Amino acid sequence: MHLNILTPRPLKAAIAILATAAMTFTGCDNYVDITPTGVITMDSASQYLELVAFPQRSYYPSAFAMLSDNAWIKESTVIGHESQTYDGINTTFNEQADRNELADNNLYENCYAYILRENIVISQADNSIGDSKTKSLAKAEARIMRAWDHFVAVNTFAKAYDPSTAATDGGVPIVDSYDLEGTPTKATVDQVYNFIIGEVEASLPYLEEKPLTAYHPSKAFGYAFAALVYLFHHDYDKALEAANSSLALNNSLVDYVALKAAGGPTKDKRYAKGGNPEVLNYAFQGSPTENLTYTYGMISPELVRLYGDNDLRLSLFFKTKGNSSYFFDEGSGAALWNASITYSKFFYSTVGLRTAEVYLIKAEAEARLGNIAASTTTLNTLRAKRIEGDGAVLSQPATEQEAVENVITERRKELLFGFHRFWDLKRLNTEPAYQKTILRTFPLVDTTTPQQTYTLSPNSNLYIIPFPKAVREKNPNLTPNRW
Repeated sequence: MHLNILTPRPLKAAIAILATAAMTFTGCDNYVDITPTGVITMDSASQYLELVAFPQRSYYPSAFAMLSDNAWIKESTVIGHESQTYDGINTTFNEQADRNELADNNLYENCYAYILRENIVISQADNSIGDSKTKSLAKAEARIMRAWDHFVAVNTFAKAYDPSTAATDGGVPIVDSYDLEGTPTKATVDQVYNFIIGEVEASLPYLEEKPLTAYHPSKAFGYAFAALVYLFHHDYDKALEAANSSLALNNSLVDYVALKAAGGPTKDKRYAKGGNPEVLNYAFQGSPTENLTYTYGMISPELVRLYGDNDLRLSLFFKTKGNSSYFFDEGSGAALWNASITYSKFFYSTVGLRTAEVYLIKAEAEARLGNIAASTTTLNTLRAKRIEGDGAVLSQPATEQEAVENVITERRKELLFGFHRFWDLKRLNTEPAYQKTILRTFPLVDTTTPQQTYTLSPNSNLYIIPFPKAVREKNPNLTPNRW
């Protein structure tokens, strides 16, 4: 059963969302009428279309940021907090700690607040004043973003999709209508994926190639998201078809080799803010003006070694030396995002989709379908824009598994921060051929704290982030998910 909303909310929550939307519009007087009593009214289809856009969309990763072999952290943040904070628990892979008392920085609540906003558009657009095309577009944009938010929630707070268990694995609530009084039960992982796929397929025909603004979902984003969903759903033929459709609309890649020649991202600012042609949807892991130095912008010594000497994804954007000691432990072998590279100089999308990810989805689907040569060519198209010299060109592997592993490695190096590696580890751990047991030796610099090697097994329950305490208290139907 598809029930209605996360938790009972007062009506003022919906009004607050509409008020926030009103403040983000260009020329508020043209879009929103405010009555003498201060009530915001939504009358036209164009207003509902505008409501879909949300420049401040964010998904903060504190609950899972350190559950990854890509991530590293300043040691003093963890030492003494190994059982008390997500950073401490996750860095030391502490399965005995109680995570149920911790907050997740509102990621869950943000997902469902955005879904509430999207449901307002879907439920009310047909009753508004305006042409049918605008109403259909508003609903389609809202539906695909509603699918996106369900995708974020299910892949964070439930097991990864596994065809053999998804029908019984606990998922997240499906919130497909606007009801402030509902207390939903969880759907299964399979039901959530079926809902997401249905929403995506229903929305795609109506999305525009060039939407109203960059904050509206484009058709290229729609196909890219479809490719991502199909990949996670193990539908590799459909993933490849959708990836090709997205790249037919936008195949842009920033040439890091040329960027280096132009002085790097602090000198060549063409890709600042809205100027990065790879970005398919605008979302942030911090604030819309985020500086990744301050929001889990450190990568592990293992990942640093994986890049090698000529990979510009490391040398252009990270510093292994000369970082502020407030954020970084010199000598750890880790690397920190260069503090001088901000949103106003280079927009590095961390939790949204980019064309680079679409190339990687395409390459993985090709490898999974046995077309090793095509997969290698696709990877080399991306690598040529990222790596200097002959090392950019991969030779063709002998087996399908080697080809898939090449893609996995490239995903690690390209899709930094946000959800990417965390989700990849979860989904790949459902397949024996690609499972990984992570070993983390910590600390590396502090000599006063005994060094230990911690282990994260492929089926660790740490990979399922608990529902936040405040949400569980309001809705007892949200029982814990288990691996």
